[in-house]
Formats: sequence, C-alpha cells, structure tokens
Amino acid sequence: MKPIFSPTRLLVFAFTWMLAAPFAQAQLDRVYDLQGDNVSGAVVERSKDGVKLEKAGAIKDFKAGEISKIMFEGDPASLTKARGFALDGQYDQALTELKKVKLNTINRDVIKEEVAFYYAMCEAELALSGQGKIDDAARRLIEFAGANRDSWHFYEAGKLLGDLALASNNSEQALKYYKSLENAPAEATKIEARYLQGLVQLKLKQGNAAVADFDKILGLKSQTTQIVRLQTLSKAGKAVALAIQGNGEQANALTDTLIAELNPEDVEIAARIYNARGASCEALDDIEGAIMAYLHTHLMFSVQPDAHAEALKRLVELWPRVGKPERAAQARQELQSRYPGF
Repeated sequence: MKPIFSPTRLLVFAFTWMLAAPFAQAQLDRVYDLQGDNVSGAVVERSKDGVKLEKAGAIKDFKAGEISKIMFEGDPASLTKARGFALDGQYDQALTELKKVKLNTINRDVIKEEVAFYYAMCEAELALSGQGKIDDAARRLIEFAGANRDSWHFYEAGKLLGDLALASNNSEQALKYYKSLENAPAEATKIEARYLQGLVQLKLKQGNAAVADFDKILGLKSQTTQIVRLQTLSKAGKAVALAIQGNGEQANALTDTLIAELNPEDVEIAARIYNARGASCEALDDIEGAIMAYLHTHLMFSVQPDAHAEALKRLVELWPRVGKPERAAQARQELQSRYPGF
C-alpha cells in the first residue's frame, strides 16, 4: 500500500505551506493620519491615547487626535461605507449603512467598537443639527465611553458630549467634558480643549474669562495646520468676547481682518467670523450691519448648526428693530423647526 504522502509530495506541501504561512498569519490594518497618509500593519495595542501598529517587526505609535481613521482587516463593507459617510458629514447615510452590519459575524472586538462609536457619533451630530434627541444621543455616547475606555475614539466621544451639553444649555457639564480633553496626548487636542472652554464662557457672557482663554491660544508659537486653524477660530471668539465687554471698535477691527482673510470653504470658521461681526456691530449699535452679518451665516453657512441657530436667534431679536417683524417671525419659525429647544 502506497503511503498517503510520498517524500516528494511532503516537500511540495511543506514548501507551499512556508510560502502561504506569512500571508495567512499577517494582519493588514491601515492607520490614516490627518493629512491622509497611511501606514499598514497590525494594530497590536490600543488605548484612549492611541494605537500601536506593528510593521515588519517595528512598532509605530499613533496618538489619538492625530489619527483620521483606521481601516481594520475584517471590516464589513457596510462599516467601511458608513465610516466614509460619517467622516464626510453624511450622518443619515452612515446610519443607514451601520444598520446593515451584522455584529454576530464580526470576530474582532475592535471592529465592534468601531461600529458602536460611529453609531453614537452620527446620532450625536444629527441631534446637534436638530434631527434627534440630545438626551438619547448623550446616553449612547456615555454607554460607548463606559464600555470602551481603551478606544482611541475616547476623547472624540468626550468632545461630542461637551457639544451636546452646551447645546442643551448645561454649561457646567460642557466645561467638565471639555476640560477632560486636556488629558489627551495630542497637543492640538489640548489646545482645542482651551478653545472649547472659551466658547462656554461666551455662552455664559463671561467676556473677561473668554478673552483669557482665547489669548492663551493666540500666544502660541506652534504653527501646525490644526493649531493655526484653532488660532483663527480663537480670533473670532475673542471678537465676540470683546463685543460682550462693550469694546465694539476693537471687535470690529478684528473681524475686518478675519473677513479679509476668509476662506469660505471652511464653513465653521466662516460662520463664526460672521457671527462675530454681527456681535461687534451690535456692540456699536449698528443694527443693520449686525443683520447683514447674521444673514451671511443664515444664507451661506447654515450647515454649521450651532452658529446657524445663534444667527437665527439674533435675527429674531433684531428684525423688529428695523421695522420688519414679519422677518423676525420667519426666523423664529425656522429656528423652532430646525433647532427645537434652542
């Protein structure tokens, strides 16, 4: 009786196994930075501070706050689509794809964690734009953070919780969440934490405290793209704070500079600059100028929910002062329908 495996067959089998083994054992995850560059390898460790990627025996650290996304080996196609939609601001489409994901077919916990985060993120962003309940979105984020304390999305969840708290006028809770971001490993996230605390001070009409927060950012010498952007946002915030203090001329001069350098493609910055212009005009009792500024936000940058809601709120109060109560009624109706409870 012939042996099942002849020596020749054994050699062929062994050679084939040796060739196939590295590919069978290799894991291909891909980490993308904020510039879109990526490195592939195996994510071997993760925490709220970031991930460690192994490639060819070497370990590379990626900090939370400096990662745009991670594509994991084994990601369901619907998760890949949902992640793309979510990062592009198309939250409804992202949720539609996430609902197609079958968690019982996923073998890696980190992928289940991704599904949970993007689900919570999309619900939060939709709630902030008036398309969902803030309390429900906050509960889902808290559940995510509690169950996934080692997720590199941990600080993102904290920032969103602060946004939700601020939108529901819970300034104390918003400050708590934003302050927690100072523990993040990335320098830009720590600076953003200070900027966000400045926004809370604006909400509280604490002009002096807000100026102090924004000035700390404006005094930084680091010139990374993220930090330069935060400095521009801080100038807009400072203009509002100066207006709150009654320094309308200074606020107006600052917004003149910002408008001259405006990039209309950055909707958040543009909306905040024009709202700052509106505040500076109000401080100077230039009601028509204020209306024109807030109309810029309303008509051109309405996809920035919090700034748009603020612009509508100011228009409700300002239109009657120029004899147009019907325009105030229109603004009020849109405010109540798009941002209920604002």
